[in-house]
Amino acid sequence: MDELIETTGAVVMGTRAYDMVEGDFTEYEYQVPVFVLTHHVPEKAAKGLTFTFVTDGIESAVEQAKAAAGEMNVTVIGGANTAQQCIRAGVLDEIQIRLMAVLLGEGLRLFEHLGTERIELEQTRVREFPTRTDIRFRVVQ
Repeated sequence: MDELIETTGAVVMGTRAYDMVEGDFTEYEYQVPVFVLTHHVPEKAAKGLTFTFVTDGIESAVEQAKAAAGEMNVTVIGGANTAQQCIRAGVLDEIQIRLMAVLLGEGLRLFEHLGTERIELEQTRVREFPTRTDIRFRVVQ
């Protein structure tokens, strides 16, 4: 996680991830500009970071984040909906999945609604921990 934080120059996140912090990003791991993908811009932004609320789609959010990040990476934080939008738009170079040792009966499926086009991934790293397994894939273009 430290490596990811150190190489990140901007973050793109979905509205649900933004709302989960409940208005205070002062202790947030990523102390970089954050681009929030949303349909409705809140009247008052959370405190602690610079936020840009993007209402014109994932491509725009990633483009703006890349400009802010400069030579550093853009990290996308969010759940299934944000991940699916990124995959469908073809804006991901890499996918990192953190598998936890818990089975949930409900929720949003991470790889649902992607269409029928084949998306090829190349596994680049697997790290096992007592409570989770981290898997990193490169998206084959």
